[in-house]
Amino acid sequence: MAASHSDAGPETTTDSEDAVSLRDVRKTYYLGEPVHALDGVSLSIHRGSYTAVMGPSGSGKSTLLNLIGCLDTASEGQVFVNGKEVSALSERDRTRVRGDEIGFVFQTFNLMPKLTAAENVALPLVFQGVSRSKRKSHAESVLDEVGLGDRTGHRPNELSGGQRQRVAIARALVTDPAIILADEPTGNLDSETGRQIMGLFQRLHDEGNTILMVTHERHIAEHAERVIHVLDGTIERIEEIESPRRVEIEAF
Repeated sequence: MAASHSDAGPETTTDSEDAVSLRDVRKTYYLGEPVHALDGVSLSIHRGSYTAVMGPSGSGKSTLLNLIGCLDTASEGQVFVNGKEVSALSERDRTRVRGDEIGFVFQTFNLMPKLTAAENVALPLVFQGVSRSKRKSHAESVLDEVGLGDRTGHRPNELSGGQRQRVAIARALVTDPAIILADEPTGNLDSETGRQIMGLFQRLHDEGNTILMVTHERHIAEHAERVIHVLDGTIERIEEIESPRRVEIEAF
C-alpha cells in the first residue's frame, strides 16, 4: 500500500522526494526557565524510506514525533508534511492533515475498547466523511492485509497483544497516509510477537510505505535504513544501516 497525496492546505516549495521536511525547527517550553526540547533541527525524510529515531529519555525524540504528527507546533522554524507547511496552518487544517497524511502506531495500541477491530480501523474514515458501507469494506480489506481477516468482529479484549497492534497498524494504513509514525511499536510485546510486528513493518516498507519509528532498542532500530540519534534537542548524528535486519515473513 504505497503513499497517496491529499490536497488539504496550501502548497509550498519543498523537495518532491520528501514526505517530511524540518527546517531549523525549535520547540521551547517555559517551565520557570525556557527548556529547549528541540534546538535548531533540520531533517528530510524521503518518500518510501524507513527511518528510526533513538535517544535517551528527554532527548527530544517524542517532541520530534509530535511535531511531524501535527500533535504540536514548533516555536520556530518550518515543518512540512507531504509538501505542506503544517506549522503555518490553522488548528482545523492541521487536524485535517493529521487525519489524512499521518498514520499513528502507538506502544499502547490506543484502541477503543467497545468497538470491534473493523470499527476501530474504520474510525479515521468517519472523519473523512466516507460512507458506512465503504468504511466497513475498506477496514475489512486492510485487516485482511495485516493477517486479521478472521478477527474483524472481535473487540480488543478478545485479541492478543500482537493482534491489537496489527489492528492499530491497520488503522494507521486505512487512510493511505504519506507517512507512518510508530512510537515504540514493540514496547508492550514479547520478543516473538515483536519480531512478527517488525516483519509486518518490513513488508509495508517493501510495498513503498514511508516509516518513521521511535525506539530505544538498538536491534529494533537496525530494521531501518538509517538511524537518527537525538541528544539534548539536537541531531547528534545520522547513521546509515548498510544491511538492515530482515525478518523471514511467514504467510498470514
